[in-house]
Amino acid sequence: MIRCLHLADLHLGWSPGDRDFPSDKAGIRRKERDFVFETLVNWAIDPGNRIDLVIIAGDLFETHTPDPALAEYVLSLLRRLEDAGIRIITVPGNHDEITYHNSVYREYGGEGKWPGVLVRNPMPELVCHFRIKGVPVFIYSLAYTGGLTDVTRITSFPRQDQPGLHIGVFHGSLDWDGISDRSLPLQSQILQGAGYDYVALGHIHKYREMRMGKGLLVYPGLIDSKGFSDLGCGRMTVARFEPQGDLQGGSGFKTSLEHVDIPVREHVVLSVDISAKESPEEIASECKMRARPDAMARIVLSGVPSFNVDPERLRASLMEHFFWVEIEDESSFLESDDIMRFAEEPTIRGCFVRRLLDRLEDSTSEREKEVLRLALRKGLAAFEER
Repeated sequence: MIRCLHLADLHLGWSPGDRDFPSDKAGIRRKERDFVFETLVNWAIDPGNRIDLVIIAGDLFETHTPDPALAEYVLSLLRRLEDAGIRIITVPGNHDEITYHNSVYREYGGEGKWPGVLVRNPMPELVCHFRIKGVPVFIYSLAYTGGLTDVTRITSFPRQDQPGLHIGVFHGSLDWDGISDRSLPLQSQILQGAGYDYVALGHIHKYREMRMGKGLLVYPGLIDSKGFSDLGCGRMTVARFEPQGDLQGGSGFKTSLEHVDIPVREHVVLSVDISAKESPEEIASECKMRARPDAMARIVLSGVPSFNVDPERLRASLMEHFFWVEIEDESSFLESDDIMRFAEEPTIRGCFVRRLLDRLEDSTSEREKEVLRLALRKGLAAFEER
């Protein structure tokens, strides 16, 4: 059996871009995400895990110009794989695109410098072939290159008419409409026509697997999160290829998958119904009872409060109880009976509320209504000197 560790979209060098994220914690997140790659390499070179081949299907780095120290660190890890006798295939992605003259793959990928095989050809072709445990292995791929990769001409994919294990490796979007060339549009029907035993994909961050004739197509997914809008799967994917009968007779391979959990920082979403809460302090108290000091937390407020909620003040009061906190306020303050009571007041506040309610009633634009609701909420907070 041949065992292949299929990686993609590690985005090494990424750190939180939120301007409110403390620089010390942003540094911690960057380092621990980058260390995931070392964890993967250590696991792969452990003889007990029997890894023969490592495929990196694009976006190894967050940008095409990572910090030189990070690039050298990654190269040292790749050399460890190579020294352990493990074959390596690296494909540039769209974040770390090879197009640019100062791309990491041009700076460090000179002849013989990049460990294993670095894919550089702009159109699909057989990039290498070798033997693993006596089995011929054929790798087909391309590196998207602006001005050279013509996606309109990719109407078929190459495949040698020889017995062995045939693997396609591509960083692109499968069967998605309306995407740009740089996302490398891929058609499953065309890929199926190539008859690959396995298609190792990258670019889509959610795990996906799909049977394709006798073969298997897989997106391994993002391992460690890039924020709540891009949560990682916390595991790596190993493809196992078991020869079936006589390869010369075209019996092919039985392909199966194995998933191995990887320790990453926990991300939690806490829903808090604030309808029955009497004060902001009660909201904070419930959140603190559910605190996880090492977790990235998103707290979602729902319901109809009887008082004005200040998300930023709430967030500030919780920061020491979590590694990171963000507040998503989905409460419906405007449904409160207090609004109508305010509108009946013979006061400046009453006049303000009546004017905004009238404008809300007359508005036909959802965007304008959203702005008006926010203005009403902020205005009422201002009247309370908050």
